[in-house]
Amino acid sequence: MMARANERQVEPLMRFFKCGPGEYGEGDRFLGIKMPVTRSVVKQWWRETDLTELERCVSSPYHEIRMAALLTLIERFNNAKKDVALQQQCIDFYLSHTDYINNWDLVDLSCYPLLGTWLLDKKRTLLYDLARHGKSLWEQRIGMVSTLQFIRHGQLDDTFALADLFLQKPCPLHDLLQKAVGWMLREAGKRDNDRLTEWLLPRAASLPRTMLRYAIEKYPEMERQQFLSIR
Repeated sequence: MMARANERQVEPLMRFFKCGPGEYGEGDRFLGIKMPVTRSVVKQWWRETDLTELERCVSSPYHEIRMAALLTLIERFNNAKKDVALQQQCIDFYLSHTDYINNWDLVDLSCYPLLGTWLLDKKRTLLYDLARHGKSLWEQRIGMVSTLQFIRHGQLDDTFALADLFLQKPCPLHDLLQKAVGWMLREAGKRDNDRLTEWLLPRAASLPRTMLRYAIEKYPEMERQQFLSIR
């Protein structure tokens, strides 16, 4: 990864991921490596990367190396197949390193292939704990976005239940959490639009605007305007 650094891409990436003073990515560092390059490195080296090396990589100050570590973890998890102990090891590693999963792309590309897949046939209390008590907005976002895997398997209950949980939070909801909840609601609506409509109608007046806009993005224009006028 270090050998593939591209200095010309560093500044644009830092702007895109909001790394300026007071922004959500403040302090993050970049090598200027684009995702296709990162994926190619992971494809080449994941089999030869053990958990000790992953420990070093996931705690790297460089965003792209943390991303490579997470993608490598997903490869290890997926290829464990029916080795439940090895998959559990991957999940435990993931959950013990959430301090380093500290931007939306790191969350969104890792949580549903790992936690979402792991919990498909298990109790989902963990996601509710993350959403409710997560020590950072990133842990809370993990709780929500992990349900994307459930949605893809036609399981929508947790998405709507977690959306309700976020609406109960007393403080103004961070924009990135609004987007995550709205995004998952939109994905659930692709599976069952009637259910999304039934969920939205009694809540539209009080939904944060960004969340609502994301949730109704796939509705026809007239219906979108009706929901926005309710709010």
